Amino acid sequence: MKLTMTQKILAKKLGMPFEEAITALSSGTLTLVEVDTALSNDVTAPVAIDVFNKAEGQLCDADKVTFVLDHFTPNRDIQSAEQCKCVRAFARAKGVKNFFDVGTMGIEHALLPEKGIAKPWSVVIGADSHTCTYGALGAFSTGVGSTDIAGIMLSGKVWLKVPSAIKFNLIGKPSKYISGKDVILHIIGMIGVDGALYKSIEFAGDGVKYMTMDDRFTICNMAIECGAKNGVFPIDDITQEYVKVSCGKTFETMQAGDDEAYEQVIDIDLSKIKPTVAFPHLPSNTKSVEDLKEDIAIDQVIIGSCTNGRISDLEAAARVLKGKKVNPNVRTIIIPATNKIYLEAMEKGYIKTFIEGGAIVSTPTCGPCLGGHMGILASGEVAVTTTNRNFIGRMGAKDSYIYLASPATAMASAIAGKLTCESKLEV
Repeated sequence: MKLTMTQKILAKKLGMPFEEAITALSSGTLTLVEVDTALSNDVTAPVAIDVFNKAEGQLCDADKVTFVLDHFTPNRDIQSAEQCKCVRAFARAKGVKNFFDVGTMGIEHALLPEKGIAKPWSVVIGADSHTCTYGALGAFSTGVGSTDIAGIMLSGKVWLKVPSAIKFNLIGKPSKYISGKDVILHIIGMIGVDGALYKSIEFAGDGVKYMTMDDRFTICNMAIECGAKNGVFPIDDITQEYVKVSCGKTFETMQAGDDEAYEQVIDIDLSKIKPTVAFPHLPSNTKSVEDLKEDIAIDQVIIGSCTNGRISDLEAAARVLKGKKVNPNVRTIIIPATNKIYLEAMEKGYIKTFIEGGAIVSTPTCGPCLGGHMGILASGEVAVTTTNRNFIGRMGAKDSYIYLASPATAMASAIAGKLTCESKLEV
């Protein structure tokens, strides 16, 4: 079939036969699409609400709106408290049931799949650039501005320009040290931060079966870091096992289109990928940690975020730390992405391992990823983090330094007191 997965999702949403969509939804075409979920958070929702109120319209469908208070929550300061107050009041007044506050909230891009709000074949639009995460489920999901969310709240629809697409053909089997984070950092390092500008990046090949759902969430989460409009994985047996739990049912399967449907096809040999780290100050500035010759001392490690705060991420970190201690000069902060993940980590003993190993464990929050709270960097400090961006000043002082890594690499670095990886720690 000469259709990308993105085109298939949009065609299905529009009730359009796939044969017709080859022409009608060609790349660059503008189309008006019904939205299944409009997402915003404690930073972006207040702006959307203000624009919505000025329009003096009606909420199109309260069930299509989702608010998650996760960035500066629990409230960091008076300003963040007022922003959350605004969202709470609007959600109560409009009967928004998908409203997640302290006690029920989690990091939004881990929470929506967990709650079954993000589903295969759905269209999810969020006022957050990492909304592209849900492509892991075979959804079309992308980030927009807060004013766009206001428009969706009023109309239930969004105008989209159909993106062209790059197919990444995954071949080979990754080594035991390689996770989805290493794969996406490898890809971003290969094509650059604008290598997929306004394109869909889509994944296919025999290697897909080695990518767990958590791996897929991580990979699609960082699609935006190479400029992509969205990322998409097939809807296969791995997807179906996940949605049986989150949605209570399975969905029609979906595979990538034929090569000729894509602007470019790139083979990625998973067996050749080494533990990868993005050096300051771009996600594309990647290097293999195994090949690193210099010692880079670090001050802080963050394991969490919408990219790597899931249970397999905590499992990897706990596995590396088990029976060891973090370096006393390294502040090590663990942030489970949702309360469900937090509880599971407790039941499996991971939280005990973290605390006994000298780390601290936080309530779910985006906090340190965007320099909000729970781990802001001081001048000259160096952090290894499982977050998604390492721009200048992203996590605090403008002269701080951020290295992006997998949970296993981050924890190995916390133990060593310097940038390293699990394989080197074992030597």
